[in-house]
Amino acid sequence: MRYTDCHNVADFRHLARRRLPGPVFHYIDGAADDELTKARNTAAFDACDLVPNVLAGIEQVDMRTTIMGRAVGMPLFLSPTALQRLFHWQGERAVARAAQAFDTWFGISSLATVSIEEIGRTITSPKLFQLYVHKDQGLNRSMIARCKAAGFDALALTVDTAIGGNRERCLRTGFTSPPRLTPRSAISFATHPRWTLNYLFRERFALPNLNTHVAEGSNIALSVADYFNTMLDPSLDWKTAEAIRAEWGGPFCLKGVMSVEDARRAVAIGASAIMVSNHGGRQLDGSRAPFDQLAEIVDAVGDRIEVICDGGITRGSHVLKALSVGATGCSGGRLYLYALAAAGQQGVERIIGRLRDEIERDMKLMGAPNLAALTRANLRWR
Repeated sequence: MRYTDCHNVADFRHLARRRLPGPVFHYIDGAADDELTKARNTAAFDACDLVPNVLAGIEQVDMRTTIMGRAVGMPLFLSPTALQRLFHWQGERAVARAAQAFDTWFGISSLATVSIEEIGRTITSPKLFQLYVHKDQGLNRSMIARCKAAGFDALALTVDTAIGGNRERCLRTGFTSPPRLTPRSAISFATHPRWTLNYLFRERFALPNLNTHVAEGSNIALSVADYFNTMLDPSLDWKTAEAIRAEWGGPFCLKGVMSVEDARRAVAIGASAIMVSNHGGRQLDGSRAPFDQLAEIVDAVGDRIEVICDGGITRGSHVLKALSVGATGCSGGRLYLYALAAAGQQGVERIIGRLRDEIERDMKLMGAPNLAALTRANLRWR
């Protein structure tokens, strides 16, 4: 199977599973506890049907929009995710260039494997930085200052990681950052020689946005859950979030908002946007899906703050459903991580292209010449 045989997210997931050692694949693919929320994130879209308008005479559609103050060519963007050079040696560099090719937002994590400064030099398209608030306040201030200097366009504060989720697949496989060699993982690494040779002989693995202050994750192997539990600040609260917004001074997003009450608080502290997200089901299993929460959050605050639907998206029709409810835009992580693992930049560009084609085709089938034409009148819930 080649990446050109992949036509959707599921195809790329299948190819990624073949190309990655087990611990690395299951880190991408896994979630918390019984993984019910992860499954629900996508299944939630199935409970809502699109109702098209025909004879609209549409030859071209306009899917341009504005998200967090930047005009972009499509309403779907690439949510920040950690550790990308573990999945493919090109890592964030590949994803950044692919996002720029499609004129959309790209985000990097505090736990990125390419530096803030390099991404700032690499692309001119919109850039988002995902801030994990660490116990080391000097590290937090350093990352914010570096993002300002590198010309990042927005800051997303992650608010749903007060403690690490129970990621049982990672417990079973022994996944850590950096990867730790164990008898079980050694077999998987040995049977995936392309990945192993790239990891051993290309650029040394590091977390350059963190390693100026902490060794954990770069030189000291930890599971992601252990990293969250030992390195992140569990006392993060609304007062701290407001102070970070003021320190940043630009477009500011809260990533991980799921309740109407918290959406209203985000408005109150002056946030520009919220990402309705449950961290891909990787934190609190049994929580609601973003799409299930979207309508009541949009109704409560959608006229005062941008509302982004993050998670579970695998099809262009999912994007249309979220936009019809009232989302400003949509984002996702696994949808491009599978493609990155399968084929680097070429894979990421292919899946973004396929999803963009789906959005365009579905807009024509819906009779919607532009995104503003997508409304709740086009939706029915079962």
